[in-house]
Amino acid sequence: MEEEGKGLEERTGALLSQRGWSLAVAESCTGGLLGHRITNVPGSSTYFQGGIISYSNDAKEEILAVAHETLLEHGAVSQETALAMAHAARRLFGTDIGLSVTGIAGPTGGTVEKPVGLVYIALAADGMALSEKHLWTGDRAHNKQQSAEAALRLLLKYLTR
Repeated sequence: MEEEGKGLEERTGALLSQRGWSLAVAESCTGGLLGHRITNVPGSSTYFQGGIISYSNDAKEEILAVAHETLLEHGAVSQETALAMAHAARRLFGTDIGLSVTGIAGPTGGTVEKPVGLVYIALAADGMALSEKHLWTGDRAHNKQQSAEAALRLLLKYLTR
């Protein structure tokens, strides 16, 4: 339920502002949608430092420094990769919180082990990390929207703990 008609972007932004905390994101399957939603809030530049869209494994390795072994052993769509991406966003932008999303938006790219709609979201902050696994059942646009929404919900969960 949305508080006072405010969306997740506004609620998380208000909490980040109140605390004086900063945020950066690392996105894969959402292709910038998470950053787009965050920056839809006027004044978001006071807490949002930026984001990286690392769609390919090469970008995950070269820009975010996700270990080649992590990608080889667990794959780009995994809890391990999502956590590495969140830590990298935090490190690269020097922020209090790093938030990441990696998954298979579809309609192709899925396997039996990792079907279309599988998404991992992670958050890294001072001395701790959280992650979630989701399996969406919609089309590509729906899966991307659900993933960005879930990332904002994880951020809200952290901020209101």
